[in-house]
Amino acid sequence: MDKLKLHTPNIADENYRKLAELFPNAVTETVDENGKVVRAIDADVLRQEISVTVVEGSQERYQFTWPDKKKSVVLANQPISKTLRLERDKSVGRDGTVGSIDTDNIYIEGDNLDALKLLQETYLGKVKMIYIDPPYNTGSDAFVYDDAFDVDMSKEESRTDYRDEDGNIMWDKSFKDNPASNGRFHTDWLNMLYPRLRFAKNLLSDDGVIFISIGQDEIYNLQKMMNEVFGEKNFLGLISRQMKSGGGTQGKYFAHNTEYILVYGKKYDAARYFRGKMSEDLIKKVYTQVETEGPRKGEHYRTMGLYQASLGIRPGLRYYIRCPDGSLVIPAGTTFPSIEREGEKAVPVAGDGCWRWDYSKYVEEYKKGNIQFNETSNGVLLDSHGKKSKWNIYTKIWLNDRQEEGTIPTDLIMGFENRHASKEVNSLGIPFDFPKPVGLIKYLIEILNQDNDIIVLDFFSGSATTAHAVMQLNAEDGGHRKFIMVQLPEKCDEKSETFKAGYKNICEIGEERIRRAGRKIKDESPLTTGDLDVGFRVFKVDDSNMKEVSLTPGEYRQEQIEMFADNIKEDRTPEDLLFQVMLDLGILLSSKIEETEIGGKRVYSVADGYMIACFDSEVTEETVTEIAKRKPYYAVFRDSGMASDSVMTNFEQIFETYSPKTNRKVL
Repeated sequence: MDKLKLHTPNIADENYRKLAELFPNAVTETVDENGKVVRAIDADVLRQEISVTVVEGSQERYQFTWPDKKKSVVLANQPISKTLRLERDKSVGRDGTVGSIDTDNIYIEGDNLDALKLLQETYLGKVKMIYIDPPYNTGSDAFVYDDAFDVDMSKEESRTDYRDEDGNIMWDKSFKDNPASNGRFHTDWLNMLYPRLRFAKNLLSDDGVIFISIGQDEIYNLQKMMNEVFGEKNFLGLISRQMKSGGGTQGKYFAHNTEYILVYGKKYDAARYFRGKMSEDLIKKVYTQVETEGPRKGEHYRTMGLYQASLGIRPGLRYYIRCPDGSLVIPAGTTFPSIEREGEKAVPVAGDGCWRWDYSKYVEEYKKGNIQFNETSNGVLLDSHGKKSKWNIYTKIWLNDRQEEGTIPTDLIMGFENRHASKEVNSLGIPFDFPKPVGLIKYLIEILNQDNDIIVLDFFSGSATTAHAVMQLNAEDGGHRKFIMVQLPEKCDEKSETFKAGYKNICEIGEERIRRAGRKIKDESPLTTGDLDVGFRVFKVDDSNMKEVSLTPGEYRQEQIEMFADNIKEDRTPEDLLFQVMLDLGILLSSKIEETEIGGKRVYSVADGYMIACFDSEVTEETVTEIAKRKPYYAVFRDSGMASDSVMTNFEQIFETYSPKTNRKVL
């Protein structure tokens, strides 16, 4: 049996391993400030290996840096010994049943940096879209994240002076604001966002995209940071969004009506082209023709000339086409095929016209009914004698096909103003300042041009607009998109309308909005929502389920570890252990979970038997044997859970007999 490590990956260890494989001659050792020999990379050797020009010392170079940036990198690389604990009483099933966890959606309460670290192995490369609306750092907006750079970075210390007994952020405006007069005004914001973006990139699939809403105050710093984290080549665009229309009273020189959305792909070449829906006005104006016969009878289409004068010389694309009256036509020019027969080619010279398609493509589309011959008195084609033909040839562009492909969206988004967002939350009876419009997030998901079962992540969830948008879009098109929301349980100002309405922290607002929005969507469209999933499993970031001695066994002698007969904290439930194991083994948090009883012991079957876990004590051979017979990919038990030494001795033999390929793990 293998021991589960139960902590997030050490990114620095993994990076060191990869670097050592590529450049073993750069690996060395040094002595730290405590006199301890530690591993190191010889920077001079490494620079020599990767560049023909070595950059030394203070030599000027292009770079983007700020105070504490190195500590921010360390913070990102540092593993944590935390877990996600299910909050069943806050969870809602796919049909809206409170307390049920039958759903594919996830809501996480806690610091988003911890949450992103915990999601790394399970959701690595699985997220197709990330949307975040982080603090804009205007000098008056608030943000609190537990990134304490003034403490020893080698320890998991946290500031407690601004947290209540439940660990929630307390309202302290002097602490929460980041005024422009702060000497670390930009630094604090950059240090907050930088490590989170590093983990966000890891979660994206190769064709995944991240959208970041931002104001003018930090747009340039954010783009520089994104260029470093995602790579400048993966920049997809900068979108302007109209927040409001008309003038205003705020602003010394301009009334700000726009904000921005910065867009990057995980890999530029893998990202799908963005496509939006065509407007009704465009359809009515352009797609005016209707097919009168054939399999596409009744469909609207527009035409485009098979010959375009702007195409220029294109070898292989100058050939004869036979018209309905039997005549042959060819684009304007001086060169003609030597044989008067359809498909015969001529080598074009300067001044000759060519078709858009080669002959095989033309024949293929002709057979599909996608070619139209029009008689005209102002023709641009020549017959086989070099005289103007009475025919012109067009290709049919079908409305139904183009609607599927969509149109290229512009970098100016209009129609999703903030006033719409206020009405949306107010209609749910939830007071909240400055939410994003549901329509905006829906629009971004739609232009992403992805399948309708993707995972959408928002780790600055706020009022959970993104979750609302996912459910609404699924209801409209029958999709099965899933969301993962992450939000710090920041306490509401006691003077705010949200607090007066009974909401103690931002998570309560977001969770209640999802519940109410789900009910509203189902009530308004009962015949179209079908199996629409309006549920979500709520998790809370918490300390590990394991006692501290088991977290870092390398720091203790083996005999000291063996003194602890049970390494699990007394207040933790089997369900707590189950989800920590799922995280450690990379099993989706939304996976189907079935609870059964085998040999008098509680057993969990996850993802239709992919993993079977039993965390009870006094487990007998009967239970072990029955689990082995079900042949799970993973079988997990408590280290101290076996009923006797005999059961422990026979454990491996039982699995070798019934399911030798099962991976056996213990806590």
